Amino acid sequence: MNDTHEPVLVLLDRDPDGALASSSAGLLAAAAGIGVPVALLVGDGAAEQADRAAALGARRVLLAPTASDALGVPHVDALAAAAEHVRPAAVLLPHSVDGRETAARYAVRTRSALAVDAVGVARDAEGVVAHHAAYGGSYRVESAATFGALVVTLRPGAVDTRADAVPDARVEKIDVVASGLPAATVLAVEPVVEESSGPDLRSAATVVAGGRGLGSAEGFALVGRLADALEAAVGATRDAVDLGYVPASHQIGQTGAVVSPRLYVALGISGAVQHLSGMQTSSTIVAVNTDEDAKIFEIADFGVVGDVFDVVPQLIEALAERKDA
Repeated sequence: MNDTHEPVLVLLDRDPDGALASSSAGLLAAAAGIGVPVALLVGDGAAEQADRAAALGARRVLLAPTASDALGVPHVDALAAAAEHVRPAAVLLPHSVDGRETAARYAVRTRSALAVDAVGVARDAEGVVAHHAAYGGSYRVESAATFGALVVTLRPGAVDTRADAVPDARVEKIDVVASGLPAATVLAVEPVVEESSGPDLRSAATVVAGGRGLGSAEGFALVGRLADALEAAVGATRDAVDLGYVPASHQIGQTGAVVSPRLYVALGISGAVQHLSGMQTSSTIVAVNTDEDAKIFEIADFGVVGDVFDVVPQLIEALAERKDA
């Protein structure tokens, strides 16, 4: 049934400090396109984020405090209780580590259809449909549930629209019955702080990435300079990481982060399939490479055949002049 008045349940991730994760806006916008967004916030301090969820488009906000610090299971218990409460047409979660874990556990528990790493959702005459980019973005694939609510993990950054704020969103606390299923528990946490002034790579609106063509860790610093000028996140190919130009946390591709920014700037990147699979769904791709036959130019919206060490400093200077104007 194609009914855009049906609720769509959205489990929102939260950062370590308790704030809503940057993926929340895209998730709620996707839900608003196929039904009525109902946000689910789990854990201590959830009520403090209700107004923020409403500002991002949630029509209803469900609060599910947990009495356990176990991993995974309490979130699945809360999601199951929320789904029983609202009977959603679909369940959306972020394609994050926690989101994938919860989605898989919930789908198995409820025998629901699971669509992972979607780049969008829509409705047809039969119900909710998830859209995927397969084989490195070479194919677009659609998936749907034969019965029941489709469970979807949505790729961060894939949806760049924003839902309208809801000033009178309904906030309610739901009862969650603990399943008592086995779960690991974190006994201690030692944060590892990586100094970075840029946005999070997986959800950044703009990404500047570098490859083997930068030549060295010193050369790779050019990527950071352009990223600072564009207020962008820094990404890298596997080659750049393996050569020690930049830490592995910046790697994009099949064995790294999958990103879908509005703007992706590729510097000294040839375009190996492994890398393309992690960034090919970017809205606009700009590539700079000395090799005019590089595969990256086959998917780039704008390409510059030239030396990054000649082209990029001029671009940075032009951006600075425009900012000062």
